Amino acid sequence: METITHHALLYVTTESREEALAIGRELVEERVVACANVLDGMTSVYHWKDTVEQADEAVLLLKTRQELVPRVMDRLQELHSYDCPCILELPIRSGNPGFLQWVTDETISPTPPPVA
Repeated sequence: METITHHALLYVTTESREEALAIGRELVEERVVACANVLDGMTSVYHWKDTVEQADEAVLLLKTRQELVPRVMDRLQELHSYDCPCILELPIRSGNPGFLQWVTDETISPTPPPVA
C-alpha cells in the first residue's frame, strides 16, 4: 500500500485542553487546517534540563493539506506556550477519499491570489 495523498496530520502536545482548543480554533478559523481534535487527559514523561519530568497535557491533532504544513507549523510556534513544543508532521498515505476532499475544500489556497 504505497498510496500517498497531499494531506497531513499534525500531532501537537499542549499544556492543557484549553490551550489545545484555543490553538485549534484559531487555525480552523484561519482555514489553514480543516479540523482540530483535542484529546485530553494525556500524561507525558520526558527529560527536560537534566531532570525527568511528568506533566498532564492534551494532544491536538490537526488535519490539513501538505502544502500548508510550513504555514501551520509557523503559526503553532507563534501560538504555543512551550519553549520547545512537540509539533510532528505525519503524512497521510491513504484515507477516505471523501474526507480527504473535504480537508482540501475546507482549507485555503497555500498561495494568496494576486491582487488586481
